[in-house]
Amino acid sequence: MSKKEKKDISSRLAGKGVFPHEMAFTLLIPLRNMFLSPRQLIKRLELNESSKVLEVGPGPGYFSVKVAKAIPQGQLVLADIQQEMLDYAKKRVDKRGLTNVSYSLCDGHTFPFPDNHFDRIFLVTVIGEVQNKEAYQKEFLRILKKGGILSISELAGDPDKMSTAEIKELCENAGFKLDKIHGNERNYTANFRKA
Repeated sequence: MSKKEKKDISSRLAGKGVFPHEMAFTLLIPLRNMFLSPRQLIKRLELNESSKVLEVGPGPGYFSVKVAKAIPQGQLVLADIQQEMLDYAKKRVDKRGLTNVSYSLCDGHTFPFPDNHFDRIFLVTVIGEVQNKEAYQKEFLRILKKGGILSISELAGDPDKMSTAEIKELCENAGFKLDKIHGNERNYTANFRKA
């Protein structure tokens, strides 16, 4: 890798925008549990064993493995705009022998799923990176079942972090209704319901 390529990756890592897949390993550091552990997230998602769940922007699958284990009769779909991230996540999932996970490379505008398909959609430190947030919200409303939960978690230290007020405005403008906010302004999960 050239000096220029390394500098580009470093600036993408420290700045706003899509997280560089070349640094995916940093998303697997257990220190993340101080901000949000997979166990905490699963509680906040209010999953049952047969939930159909979409994780948008899974990175290398830090939360994916535990979520898949929490829904043994359900389905977890990982959707990302970077094939490399899906490949990393698949490797972790396969290593644990999980068979209820599938993968979808997305275009950053629409999602290739039918209407009213998912019980839960979740994003962890992702929504701030999305260029067309309103388009994503429309798609989430379309593919989420009535009464389903859209769960957005934001954590301290993320350069793209949105405030709870910004998330609330974004989701409510799309037609979602705020259900609960877990945590505090520094590290939170905001759950919205589809009416």
